[in-house]
Amino acid sequence: MANENKPLEGLSLFIAALMLSAANFVAVLNINVANVALPNISGDLGATMSQGTWVVTSYAVGEAITVPLTGWFVARFGSIRLFIIAMVMFGLTAILCASSNTLGMLVFARVLQGFAGGPLMPLSQTLLLRIFPKERGGFAIGMWSMTTTLGPAFGPVVGGYLCDEYHWNYVFLISVPISIICAGFVWILLRRYTDELRKNPIDVVGLALLIIWVASLQIMLDSGKDLDWFASNEIRTLFVVTLISFCLFLIWEWYEEHPIVDLKVFRHRGFTVSIVTISLAFAAYFSIFVITPLWLQNFMGYTATNAGFVTCWIGISAVIVSPMVAKMVDKVDGRKLVFFGVMLMGFAAIIRSISTTDIDYWHIAIPISMIGIGLPFFFIPTTKLALGNVEPHEVYSAAGMMNFLRTIAGAIAASVVTSSWSNDIILRHAQLVDIMGNRDISMIKEQANSLMQGYQMLDRIITQQAVMLATNDMMLYIGASFIVAASVIWLAPKPQGKKSKIKKYFRLYKRLFLLKRSYAKANS
Repeated sequence: MANENKPLEGLSLFIAALMLSAANFVAVLNINVANVALPNISGDLGATMSQGTWVVTSYAVGEAITVPLTGWFVARFGSIRLFIIAMVMFGLTAILCASSNTLGMLVFARVLQGFAGGPLMPLSQTLLLRIFPKERGGFAIGMWSMTTTLGPAFGPVVGGYLCDEYHWNYVFLISVPISIICAGFVWILLRRYTDELRKNPIDVVGLALLIIWVASLQIMLDSGKDLDWFASNEIRTLFVVTLISFCLFLIWEWYEEHPIVDLKVFRHRGFTVSIVTISLAFAAYFSIFVITPLWLQNFMGYTATNAGFVTCWIGISAVIVSPMVAKMVDKVDGRKLVFFGVMLMGFAAIIRSISTTDIDYWHIAIPISMIGIGLPFFFIPTTKLALGNVEPHEVYSAAGMMNFLRTIAGAIAASVVTSSWSNDIILRHAQLVDIMGNRDISMIKEQANSLMQGYQMLDRIITQQAVMLATNDMMLYIGASFIVAASVIWLAPKPQGKKSKIKKYFRLYKRLFLLKRSYAKANS
């Protein structure tokens, strides 16, 4: 690192931290807020709902490509300059998205916005750690983790409100003022922070392979459900392309002298174990966020806004608990905190697995709040463990890789859980039809005004119960996934903090004292 002059403190430090956190928040919010607007966008632009999902997929593809490239971009352009460019481009592409009058134009704009948004998450994370003193590193990670969890929690509420009260283009326009303000303040306050630039040659082959396998994977995940997965030639082709290009990418990047993605960060056991834990736990966490709004809106009679108010409890409880966890992370073994947090999230998911169709608002909100309480215990220590186990010059690459794999884990989880949920609903429906007796069917038909109405009433009751049973099944599987993720963290090496060093020195002193005493006895 080059000249950084006097470190930030007081109001300047607070504003800089707030701007970096806001940048991460708007990048995460942008992913979730667009999901709610899809029906409005599809209707306004004359597209089907299936075509409308490309608005989300295109952003995910763009983001997934640039997130792991963050380390390479920083080495070439510098962290502050890259942050400003990404922030400004994010705002400009948001304007382009809002002004789109065709689906093709909107999808193209979303790809560009994904390119800009990708580096914002790892950059905001590493810059927060950089501007805070080392002893307050836990607090810095806590701020970043809070904004990461608030995005998915408040995205549905914000998106639903803007679409209901205004127009879908406001979903994108809200990013513009935040982008301008963040870019301006960060440039004023942090331009003194410079990096040692390394203009390595562009790894064209590695970049091409990365784009091919990420795009193929995302398209496969997005289209798999509609095309009946591997029953489709298209999905089988995409799978083969993804697998081959991914394997070639790993081989090429490992042996390339100047790789576009530094895979050698995985040689650190603490980093690798933390990444596996993050990926497994985030996949389970994201699965709950996918299923719950769909279940509430499609089968429990909730509006999009009301469903958002249920899920936002995860953000509220996470915000309350995060400051406490941020203080604990520098004093307590991070593995213990992660284990507690992820197990708590698993316990909350298992509680949800015994729900009935009569469940009320608070019986849904309380387990979601429990997940929010566990989230900071998971996010903050794993981030500290991951980034604390790599060399200083590898931090940006490690942060990019961590955010990239978390994003991929979420995408895979969303696709797998929605397909599994749909298939389980069909299976449960068939099982319920088989076990219903003639007496039950006759009683329902007697309550109807006509035979057709009786069959419709019967099908509605069976479907509602089948959905509830399938949802309970998914929650049980998700709970088991959390338990597995919590167990993995114990494979990480024990953090060597100050206390452990003191104990080490004390043991050494004790041995020397005993040796001296035995020597004195022998001479006497």
